[in-house]
Amino acid sequence: MEMKRKLRVGILGATGMVGQRFISLLENHPWYEVVTVAASPRSAGKTYEEAVGGRWKMTTAMPEAVKNLVVMNVNEVEKVAADVDFVFSAVDMSKDEIKAIEEAYARTETPVVSNNSAHRWTPDVPMVVPEINPEHFQVIEFQKKRLGTEKGFIAVKPNCSIQSYAPVLTAWKEFEPYEVVATTYQAISGAGKTFKDWPEMVENIIPYIGGEEEKSEQEPLKLWGRIQDGVIVKAQEPVITCQCIRVPVLNGHTAAVFVKFRKKPTKEQLIEKLRSFSGLPQEMDLPSAPKQFIQYLEEDNRPQVREDVDFENGMGISVGRLRKDTVYDYKFVGLSHNTVRGAAGGAVLCAELLTAQGYIRAK
Repeated sequence: MEMKRKLRVGILGATGMVGQRFISLLENHPWYEVVTVAASPRSAGKTYEEAVGGRWKMTTAMPEAVKNLVVMNVNEVEKVAADVDFVFSAVDMSKDEIKAIEEAYARTETPVVSNNSAHRWTPDVPMVVPEINPEHFQVIEFQKKRLGTEKGFIAVKPNCSIQSYAPVLTAWKEFEPYEVVATTYQAISGAGKTFKDWPEMVENIIPYIGGEEEKSEQEPLKLWGRIQDGVIVKAQEPVITCQCIRVPVLNGHTAAVFVKFRKKPTKEQLIEKLRSFSGLPQEMDLPSAPKQFIQYLEEDNRPQVREDVDFENGMGISVGRLRKDTVYDYKFVGLSHNTVRGAAGGAVLCAELLTAQGYIRAK
């Protein structure tokens, strides 16, 4: 896709961990240029470098291009929206505040691609993993009618916890998985923290992550749902039950998953489906799309966070240990990068597909 000029992007909540990840992923992006950073009133008026201070959490250096951008007040919606073609949202506020502010941006005719959970269950807001349910973007037309906009809308990506197993189950759809048990072992960056910020996580496991189990059980059903009467109706199956555990890992969510199928596949068939699974991002060769969406690793001790979390620059999913089970049909272990594919990277890929399909364009 040829761009006459790069689209101008704003990042809402630019100083937090996901905001920082957006900034590092968008450095040198072929289609997008970060021109505006917005955050809470206490950061407003400072340069981005001053506002972040010692809280830069990425392993790569802060891009030079953003250091001197003056942080705007995210609540001054008209002002922030004035100079951008679209925004990524990673704001840290209450659910109701996020809902209101994202809608306010959309009403200024600014598309909002959100990493937040606030709008995931708004019936006419598409929640998309581009390889799984790109057709859900069609619901945007109905959403724009409701908002009274021509270009403005909200699109979201799902929770980071489901990325290590929802794509796998999607690849296996024809074998009709109907019951799933998943336990996710989730990295601390999912809480926006590093070990320095969260010393009590060192050598520790915490068996509770607020709201996460409900998201992990329900959000895949919206991905597999369909558009009906201008809203997305979630699928009924497979039924998923989940436990979510915080583990002392910086990046990478691992899932241990058990599956029952109506049709009985062989192990070879299941592995073949994983390796050959791809979608629109691969077909269209989008800038952030992994060439190989899901890799299957034969070794007994893989996937491992240390070895595999950065597969395909953190945009791919790694699966291993697929074997027959005595209670369920099969079990496997999945791994995904929670702040790349699971957060900012997944949102960037959504934006790329929305751009390629003409939903996001220059103002």
